[in-house]
Amino acid sequence: MYSLNELLKDTVLQGGSDLHLTVGVPPMIRISGYLRKLGEEVLHQEDVKKFAKEILKERFEEYDSHGEKDLAYSLSNVGRFRVNIFKQRGSDAIAMRVVNSKTPTLEALNHPPILKELCKKRRGLVLVTGPTGSGKSTTLAAMINEINEKRNEHIITLEDPIEYLHSHKKCIVNQREIGKDSISYSESLKSLLREDPDIILIGEMRDLETISIAITAAETGHLVLSTLHTIGSAKTIDRIIDVFPVHQQQQIKVQLAAVLQGIISQQLIPSLDGKRVAALETMIITPAIQNQIREGKTHQIDSAIQTGSKFGMQTMDMSLTKLVKSGQVDINVAKDYSVDGEMFDRLMMY
Repeated sequence: MYSLNELLKDTVLQGGSDLHLTVGVPPMIRISGYLRKLGEEVLHQEDVKKFAKEILKERFEEYDSHGEKDLAYSLSNVGRFRVNIFKQRGSDAIAMRVVNSKTPTLEALNHPPILKELCKKRRGLVLVTGPTGSGKSTTLAAMINEINEKRNEHIITLEDPIEYLHSHKKCIVNQREIGKDSISYSESLKSLLREDPDIILIGEMRDLETISIAITAAETGHLVLSTLHTIGSAKTIDRIIDVFPVHQQQQIKVQLAAVLQGIISQQLIPSLDGKRVAALETMIITPAIQNQIREGKTHQIDSAIQTGSKFGMQTMDMSLTKLVKSGQVDINVAKDYSVDGEMFDRLMMY
């Protein structure tokens, strides 16, 4: 019989990033991107349901009727976890992501200096994008920490759930958890601009309403940080525009070109030390890119990034070659993650 607390302790002790609890297989942990068994005994339906009730407590009935629930879970002397509990094939399943108890810094993450420059912006929209599990939340937390240490302002975060806990340093930091501090993203966003924020973090731009309010907030003098599950700056811009009805898209192109400050697109790459390291594409807004957005020529943005190193820009393939040349990542692994294999080969020759 498995104990949830012991499973979580083992996950943290073994350096796991995720714990998966699914009926019919043993508990599985993800280490350096790969799943491994945490025991041999398979989980039964009653086991996973017991774990779900232990995590959800009085919110179990709400989950049981909706079929899924996101929340944060803390275990004393072990850590914090981002939890998704969901129904599958008539039974419960649980995915738990380990959240580092220490707020990350941009230096510790070894992110490019241009991210610090983005943290100095007084207004506009900064996006961190990438697939699930690519470290978006960690990068955003490091950026909020940078602002918190350097600026005397009011930060409001809307998260589902709250992952990293920020203390008040130079800034006041108010963190609102959807489902706990507010009913929904929609309700939180409606009241957001009345709460006198300077910096706004929106955990995820999920839909048209969220994107609209984020753009409006950026237009009205706030610095807005958020995420999207997209890969690459050009695709991110296309995704935002495509959310809107056709008759609104030209206006959104104009608005987005005016407020966008930068896009950080990242993925986690297996490194030679057995861990993972982030590779980042960085796009910084320039008059040329603003024109490309307004005119719907997003296919030209990759070229602008490639030639924009003096502005702090780099393509994903440029980032990957740096990781190889610095001895952090194997060349064959890096090529597997490259956007353009031929371009990657050419960059490796310089």
